[in-house]
Amino acid sequence: MSLKTHYFEDLMIWIHAHLTKPELIASLFWILVKIALIYIISRIIIKIADKAITHMIKARDKSSLKIDVRRSNTISILVHNLIAYTVNLVAIMMILGQVGLNLGPLLAGAGVLGLAIGFGAQSLVKDIITGFFIIFEDQFGVGDVIQIDQFKGTVEEIGIRVTRIKSWTGEVHIIPNGNIKQVTNFSTYNSIAIVDVAISYDADLDRAMDALRDIVAKVHESNDNIVKAPEVLGVQLLGNAEMKIRVIAECKPNSQGAVGRILNAEIKKHLDACGIEIPYPRVITSAKQE
Repeated sequence: MSLKTHYFEDLMIWIHAHLTKPELIASLFWILVKIALIYIISRIIIKIADKAITHMIKARDKSSLKIDVRRSNTISILVHNLIAYTVNLVAIMMILGQVGLNLGPLLAGAGVLGLAIGFGAQSLVKDIITGFFIIFEDQFGVGDVIQIDQFKGTVEEIGIRVTRIKSWTGEVHIIPNGNIKQVTNFSTYNSIAIVDVAISYDADLDRAMDALRDIVAKVHESNDNIVKAPEVLGVQLLGNAEMKIRVIAECKPNSQGAVGRILNAEIKKHLDACGIEIPYPRVITSAKQE
């Protein structure tokens, strides 16, 4: 008889002696049942969580506080992954406990490893956490015009780790979310265009203000960016050679620059047509005759 055949016979004898015991079979059966129940319950929890997340996102989309579809999808994916990872980790630990594995040393090793990773990746963790709250709290969205420190531009992408904004001159600034301390959002509410119109002291003030009211009313009718009738507030400043009359116009978010330029051009044309002088520096030269 060969050595290999001898080992095979010994193995069969051991299996017959131990695995055919009713107590052992019953124990293995209940272990398998418990593992199956743990797996099924974990799947059910994840499914219920997914349905709850979907319901919350739909409810928020229908509310007065709107967020874009991309942001809603990002939030739902983040929360789903967080719940799925947590439930799966707990399920794996419970299954390992059922097969008799001592989880104490495993948990201790995982804690030490997590601590080492945490110290080595503090900035990365900070970026991810900040990015999550930027998306969840709806601080700004894709297409908004914002300013972060000295960088101002249109948001092109909000990631979990970085935010990309494009300036009006074409530069793309990539800013780690952990470095975002303060944000100014220019796209949340309507903006105000301010135009100061200088007129000569010799001009009739009341006539000049009436002319301004007429022209800003016409600009309001022809410009969709102006959401409210512009106001001629009155004399803002008495200068050395001119009076300045302030005109304000409430307009759509981040359109105050374009509206201000249109108002300046139309006011200049209308004042010229009305014969109202806009003062400008003059140089008078006198020749002394001997």
